Amino acid sequence: MAVPGCAHPLVAPVEWAELARPGTPLHWAVLNVADGPGGRLDRHCLAAAVRLRDTGVPLLGHLDLRDGSRPFGELVGEARRYLDWYGVEGFYLDRPPADAAGLPETRRVLTTLRALGEDGRGGVRLVLAHGTHPHPGYAEIADQVVTFRGGWPEYRWSQVAEWTADFPPDRFCHLVHGVPRPHLDEALRVARWQGAGTVYFTDRDRRDGFDPWEALPGYWDEIVSKLGPGVSE
Repeated sequence: MAVPGCAHPLVAPVEWAELARPGTPLHWAVLNVADGPGGRLDRHCLAAAVRLRDTGVPLLGHLDLRDGSRPFGELVGEARRYLDWYGVEGFYLDRPPADAAGLPETRRVLTTLRALGEDGRGGVRLVLAHGTHPHPGYAEIADQVVTFRGGWPEYRWSQVAEWTADFPPDRFCHLVHGVPRPHLDEALRVARWQGAGTVYFTDRDRRDGFDPWEALPGYWDEIVSKLGPGVSE
């Protein structure tokens, strides 16, 4: 399971505490301070980052590529702040380009991020959050690609791209909001059929401008128990 970003720890303290519970089967969680790392260190975010790191959950810094329009130096500067301030173990690269033309520059960005993260810190995890199936070359340069991000009505009838069969399931992630509790098992079956090794399902939905990723699902304990042991009911 992955968590694409809860609200600020002051707004969502329960959510951040749950992410740090020992035994929670998390592949990664995303930290987005202020559409990026912000202009200065946030001690509340730092405390949340330290708790996650202590429980072994990889924390990814949120970087918005804006379909490839972000200046290279700006992205590198944000990445450095995430690494220096919060000790992130990788990056969640939102809105990357999806066509073949965007591959060279995206490869340049990822190569630079790997070099920054490996500078005395070990390896880094890089997730390209397309939210749809991009050119297959992106699956070759990233550790993981988000190939679906959207609502349950679209997800349950979605089709996987044929080229994904050339890669292992741990290369793909699906993020789905508005999944009713009675359909949770069905959603998990769809993910298995489509070869997604990482998922996040929530019953939260987009209503009145609400971001469904900012709060954990109402069936958090249930989905945790389905995907991994180690947490109490």
